[in-house]
Amino acid sequence: MVKLILIICLNVGLSAGIYTHNCVGCHKKMPVKIDKFFYRYLLKYSSEENLKSALVSYLKNPTKEKTILQEGLLNRFGIKEKTVLNDENLKKAVDEYWQIYKIFGKLE
Repeated sequence: MVKLILIICLNVGLSAGIYTHNCVGCHKKMPVKIDKFFYRYLLKYSSEENLKSALVSYLKNPTKEKTILQEGLLNRFGIKEKTVLNDENLKKAVDEYWQIYKIFGKLE
């Protein structure tokens, strides 16, 4: 019985993406939903390639100059901590973030 529960827990954990597992939890605590950050990145960087590159750069080395956070949120929450994800998992998380929130192909 214990083995079955462990297997189920492992499968549930593995089915949740890297982005969902590593990013969403902290962002739920913020008054601004995580999709709003995506739209701010999209407005600033325009394309998938530029957005992903900027996001990876920021997450690897967060600075005030790189943030897209509004001044009020920046004062309240500060600059986020540097990611603990390795390059491969960070790329997967950013790809998953893009797939969830991209607007291209969703508008009619």
